[in-house]
Amino acid sequence: MKSQSTRHPISLSLPEKYTESMAYEEGAIKTSSRRKFLSGAASAVAASVVSTASVNASPLKVQPSSMTMGRPTVPTGYGMPSKYEEGVTRNRSDVFVNKQNFSDWSMSPIQHQKGIITPNGLMFERHHAGIPDIRPDQHELAIHGMVEQPTLYTMDNLMRYPSVSRFHFMECSGNGLTDWLTPVSTTVQQTHGLLSCSQWTGVPVSTLLDEVGLKAGAKWLLFEGADGSAHARSIPIEKALDDALLVFASGGEMLRPENGYPLRAFMPGWEGNTSVKWLRRIKVSDKPWHLRSETARYTDPMPEGKWRQFSMEMEAKSVITNPSGGMQLQGPGRYELQGFAWSGRGSISSVDVTTDGGKTWRTAELEGPVMDKCLSRFTYSWDWDGGPAKIASRAVDSTGYVQPTVEQLAKDRAIVGFVQHHNGIFPWAVSASGEVSNAIA
Repeated sequence: MKSQSTRHPISLSLPEKYTESMAYEEGAIKTSSRRKFLSGAASAVAASVVSTASVNASPLKVQPSSMTMGRPTVPTGYGMPSKYEEGVTRNRSDVFVNKQNFSDWSMSPIQHQKGIITPNGLMFERHHAGIPDIRPDQHELAIHGMVEQPTLYTMDNLMRYPSVSRFHFMECSGNGLTDWLTPVSTTVQQTHGLLSCSQWTGVPVSTLLDEVGLKAGAKWLLFEGADGSAHARSIPIEKALDDALLVFASGGEMLRPENGYPLRAFMPGWEGNTSVKWLRRIKVSDKPWHLRSETARYTDPMPEGKWRQFSMEMEAKSVITNPSGGMQLQGPGRYELQGFAWSGRGSISSVDVTTDGGKTWRTAELEGPVMDKCLSRFTYSWDWDGGPAKIASRAVDSTGYVQPTVEQLAKDRAIVGFVQHHNGIFPWAVSASGEVSNAIA
């Protein structure tokens, strides 16, 4: 909505970037509608569309910050976010009641994430025996088993090898497992917050395997961590030689302790638990190990009492993050739906959005850069008429795979118990009052 201010000619130069939304007209300033999402308390975030009021043709008010010195520059130390963003934090699950802090997880606040990169301090966590404190100058990585030359590497050794930096998402296979059939979680942080994306820097696993030499018949690798649980996973040799990394940095800095410092494995596009943290050894064999984490955990229930093992690839998925659960729309008008899409199979080719519960779908705008096995951001301009609505997104990846509904997944999966790999279409309900809530059921 455009509004006409009182006509008083003034002299005011506007930056070029504002000229599309603000224009002089017969001595007055015209402002167009703009969208603004307002931060609320705790996990609730109010989303509103605000029509700008008339701008009186008088000199702009001088803010107090323009009349005094700011705080001194701090030449040393680690920079921190603004104190006004202190509500943007990782949070524990509000569904599972965990009475201890060692085998636990915390979710990324993806409703606040502005681009495809998750800040290191907000990356989701999953631990099986707490966070170890490891001195990098004492840490070693062993590669042994079916190799020609078993080798022990120090961190100093590893840091001398040619490294690469790649942008990839990382997602826990349990992301969304509480909301298959009933709307248990309230916010997108709780439904989809076991998801992060970063620039990962490290040495390709293939580089070291070439150096130690694989023996004939080598087919599987054991990656084992140095935490109290000795968490380990069996990885097929094809993945190790394709794009697996030995990572020592993320987001332009050395790994945080909770993310595997000083060294972790990284398996692009695969469930997070395969990217073993605090990596201490890689053992090469001709068969998988069938560990507890590959039999009692991280498997998928199938029809007729069967279970699917080694289903480690994360399939195409998307979710609308803004507006999402716990937010509040401030009346009818234009809103920009925002969200993320990703696929462990490749890149995202398109995203569709529905505002009527799946009756009709419209193509969203996919924002670049679009990269393999990486988060992609999408937007869609929506004119909300003020009535009840159900919004959702649907991703299509570069292989042609289309994100399914939960009903479609249930035809091939047994949706019972502790079910992982939930990549179903996830809807949010918008009430006539503008309240946004989980609408999975």
